[in-house]
Amino acid sequence: MAKAKIQSVEPNIADLANGWLKSYGLDYKLEQESLNSEIDQALSEYASKNGGTGGNRPDAKLLLRDKNLAYYPILIEYKGYKDKLVKLDGDGKIVNKTSKNTPDYKVINSYAVNGAVHYANALLHYTNYTDIIAIGMTGHKDTLGVLQYSIGVYFVSKSNLGIGQKVGDYSDLSFLKSENFDNFIDKVKNLQLSPEELEKRKEQREREIDASLVCLNEDIYQNEKGLGENDRVYLVAASIIATLGIPGKVAALEKSALKSSTENGNRDGDIILRKINAFLDEKNLPQEKKDLIVRTLANTLLTSNINRVENGESQLKRVFAKIVDDLGIYYKIGLTTDFTGKLFNEMYKWLGFSQDKLNDVVLTPSYIATLLAKLARVDMDSYVWDFATGSAGLLVASMNEMLIDAKKKIKSPEALAIKSAAIKANQLLGLEILPSVYMLAILNMILMGDGSSNILNMDSLKDFDGNYGFAGTDKKFPATAFVLNPPYSAKGKGMIFVERALAMMEKGYAAIIIQNSAGAGKAIEYNKRILKHSTLLASIKMPVDLFIGRSSVQPNIYVFRVGEAHQRDDIVKFIDFSVDGYTRTNRKKSSKNLKDTDRAKERYRELVELVRFGKSKLNIYTEKEYYEGTIDPENGADWNQFAPVDTKPTMEDFRKTIGDYLAWEVSCVLKGQHGEDDRLGK
Repeated sequence: MAKAKIQSVEPNIADLANGWLKSYGLDYKLEQESLNSEIDQALSEYASKNGGTGGNRPDAKLLLRDKNLAYYPILIEYKGYKDKLVKLDGDGKIVNKTSKNTPDYKVINSYAVNGAVHYANALLHYTNYTDIIAIGMTGHKDTLGVLQYSIGVYFVSKSNLGIGQKVGDYSDLSFLKSENFDNFIDKVKNLQLSPEELEKRKEQREREIDASLVCLNEDIYQNEKGLGENDRVYLVAASIIATLGIPGKVAALEKSALKSSTENGNRDGDIILRKINAFLDEKNLPQEKKDLIVRTLANTLLTSNINRVENGESQLKRVFAKIVDDLGIYYKIGLTTDFTGKLFNEMYKWLGFSQDKLNDVVLTPSYIATLLAKLARVDMDSYVWDFATGSAGLLVASMNEMLIDAKKKIKSPEALAIKSAAIKANQLLGLEILPSVYMLAILNMILMGDGSSNILNMDSLKDFDGNYGFAGTDKKFPATAFVLNPPYSAKGKGMIFVERALAMMEKGYAAIIIQNSAGAGKAIEYNKRILKHSTLLASIKMPVDLFIGRSSVQPNIYVFRVGEAHQRDDIVKFIDFSVDGYTRTNRKKSSKNLKDTDRAKERYRELVELVRFGKSKLNIYTEKEYYEGTIDPENGADWNQFAPVDTKPTMEDFRKTIGDYLAWEVSCVLKGQHGEDDRLGK
């Protein structure tokens, strides 16, 4: 006999919940009604719960204001089955993504809370609202026909990267009543993610970024013909800058603002460029720098082909929409990661370099960038520069370390704001010679809080004199920390950059990641000259697969103290860090190619402490991996050393050898006797 189909009680749930809202005197809107144009447009733009375009209609929605006059969108989704309130992963987080980091529309469509969180992400993506309440409610009728229900209340915010946090357990919606709402918001504001939880969420979002970038890359490459390699990079940079916006000053450019007009001055490229100008004006960039950015982007945005209208739409509008749809959520939620580092890695597949050149522009993984900043002892008072900036990943990592240190040490909010602004405007300097990469570096620093003031499109070996780049060009940059991942095809495997930078510094520290042959004979003259004014503190052998899929070189990190010549008796810490706790793969379809399989984070902390304090910090590692030795400052090829292996036998070795020999003798005798017995028996 066929099992009777369970009837959904969603109408009953909706009737109950909407009745509460009505009794509270709240101005709620049902799914077909408008809340406001900004929210309506966002829900329309976002991919629907079924995977199509638009059609996102929460069952009920409100816009409530707290005592501080801040608005909070409230999005409510109803279901009508017993076990359809919320779907969580093993860590207790909302699971709206598949194992491949693509939207799991089946889950989003089936579970009340998951659907509400999906709507909330639409607002994070396409509006200026940064704090949203997502509510799910479902239920069933028990054996007596009585309606049973459950409610899930989640906070979805820029601060929790849009993944959501449970606020608490509730038996009705009375926390939304005007007299209760401020207390509810106070509870929401007190929600805290532990550093470990936040790190996990960042890692999850970064995996999603990877998947989105691959899709964007394939889409533009396959479907958007006629775009040069640099054009694609500039289009991404222009689209992101135009949609960032500045609250209260510059509205973010919306897709609907692009009309694909052929009217001179009102083409889609003209509109985007005007928005970029407005944004950069508010950022108070030096005029020379602003002009350079605008001029570079205009060369792509104003071309006839990209603004040509076919079937009522320009190619520029189409590409702009793809970029905003695929990437908008990630830069809107303010990830403090090297966002454009990932763009950088993906876009270099678009730029068509030869393999040798490709090896020269390998992205430094964000955790390695942070390691270099820590090894260079970056703090809030550091002045950090990088002579081969790339996407500015090392400067982003350094800026984050500086801001973290400032937050620890400065207790006055006003003083902290002043110091943070000074860090971004005055304490970072980067040089990048390739124009397309330079534009990514500018974008990265803008996204990370705008430390872009001193990112220079300049040859650091030929044109740079050590001064600030725009405002104050007659003033030396007082560098105290140098971080670098150089192009290995440069002279001395890249050590020419190290020599030049360190010679311009009076004091401080440097941490560089470079091909290890630079310390083993391929850069002898550079190394000897460096040691005349700087001391080699540590030589660290990194995992050979660190840049898997991008480069096959054996990397080392060298750490220096600047301003003191290296003496023959100076101790150098040689550390074999080739086992760092991470397992790396290079599978295109893998959801995660970097996995912490053996206390990786603890190992990286220990490495920093070993370089700073010495072998007293040995814990995971032993003296097999840590060795203190010396180098000859006049050699230049002895920078890669290992702990010596003691080959002198001990008494224990002697006893073991004798024991093994006697055991072998006895075994032979026994085998011989058995053999004789066997033969006699036959």
